Amino acid sequence: MSAPEASRIPFNKPFMIGPELDYIRAAVERGHLAGDGPFTQQCREWLERSFTIPRALLTPSGTAALELAALLCPLEPGDEVILPSYTFSSTANAFVLRGAKPVFVDIREDTLNLDERLIEERIGPRTRVVVPVHYAGVACDMDRIGAIAERHGLVVVEDAAQGVNATYRGRFLGTLGRLGAYSFHETKNVLAGEGGALALRDAADIERAEILREKGTNRAKFFRGEVDKYTWVDVGSSLLPSEIVAAYLCAQLEHCDEITAQRLRTWEHYAQALAPLAQQGRLRLPCVPAECRHNGHMFYVILADAAQRDPFLAYLKQRGVQAVFHYVPLHTSPMGQRFGGRAGQLPVTEDLSERLVRLPCYYGLTRPEQDRVIETMFEYFRTGAR
Repeated sequence: MSAPEASRIPFNKPFMIGPELDYIRAAVERGHLAGDGPFTQQCREWLERSFTIPRALLTPSGTAALELAALLCPLEPGDEVILPSYTFSSTANAFVLRGAKPVFVDIREDTLNLDERLIEERIGPRTRVVVPVHYAGVACDMDRIGAIAERHGLVVVEDAAQGVNATYRGRFLGTLGRLGAYSFHETKNVLAGEGGALALRDAADIERAEILREKGTNRAKFFRGEVDKYTWVDVGSSLLPSEIVAAYLCAQLEHCDEITAQRLRTWEHYAQALAPLAQQGRLRLPCVPAECRHNGHMFYVILADAAQRDPFLAYLKQRGVQAVFHYVPLHTSPMGQRFGGRAGQLPVTEDLSERLVRLPCYYGLTRPEQDRVIETMFEYFRTGAR
C-alpha cells in the first residue's frame, strides 16, 4: 500500500534559513530589483572573501555561469572540449553553443569523477578546454588535471555546480582552474531557486566577463566612474540575476557553514548506518579521497546489480521514500550520438550510471525521517531483493 502524501519523504525540499523574506522585502523597499544591486554586491563580496576568489560574478544560473566561461575561452567552431559524459547537459551545451565539439571521457570507478588517467589519449590538435566536474561535491584530481592542461596549453573550466564550500587540498572548488562555475539551484546546498556564479582569477578574464555579462557593454566601468558613458564594445548577453534572487541567496550564504555542517551530519549518518549493507555486498557507498573535503551535497549508493535498481526505487516509493537515479550518460543521448557517442564507448560510466541511486539529502531532513529511509532500505534487502 502506498504511503499517505503527508508522510512522504521527498528527495529534495527547498528551505529558508531565516532572513530570506526580510532581505527580499528590503530589496523591494530600496527600489532596486534589477541586477547588480546591493544584495548582488554582498553575495559577490562574500564569495570572494570566503573562497579567496579575485572576482566572482553572479549569474542567473549555473548554466549561465558555464556559458559565460565558454565565451571567455579561446574557442573557434570545430575546436574540442574534454569533459565527462556523466554530467548534466549544461556542461556540454555551454561549449556546443560556441561551436565546439564535446569529447567524452570515462569516469573513475571510485569517485565517479573525470578519469584523469584517460585525458591525454583524447587530446587532439584542436583540443582547447578540459572541464572537470566535481561530482557530489568531491573534488577531481586537480593536481594531475592541472598538470596535463599546462603541458598541452588547455584552459581548465571547473564545473563546481555541486561543489560550493568543498575543498581539494585546502583550496576551494571553483578556484583551482582558470574559471569555475557554481550553481545555486534549489537542489544545491546553498540555494536561490535558480542562480549561479562564475569565479575568475585572471585580470583579462575579469574585465571581459563584466562586459559579456552586461549585454556586451562597458556599463560596469561606467558605474565605477572609469568611463564617462557606456556603450556596446563586445558580444554579450544579459547574465545578471535579479536583486530578489540575490537577496534570497545572500541570506543563505551568510549561513553557508551551518548548512554544510548539517548536510555533512546527514551524510555521515547514512554512511555509518548503511555500512552493514556495504559489508554484505548489497551496495557500495560513496568514496571521498583523503585530500578532498566534501560538502555533503549528495548521498548515493551503487547497487550490486543494475537489474535491481527499478524494483529498489519502486519499493522505496511505495513506502513514501523518494529516491532517484541520476544522469543518463551524455554520450548515449540523442545529442551525444550526434557528436560520435555510442553505447559501449565508456564502460565505467555506463555501468555505474545504471546502478546509482540518490537518497533524500537536504537541509531540514530530520533524523527520524532519515532513519525511516535507512530502515526501508534494510527492509528491501531482507524481503524485497531479487
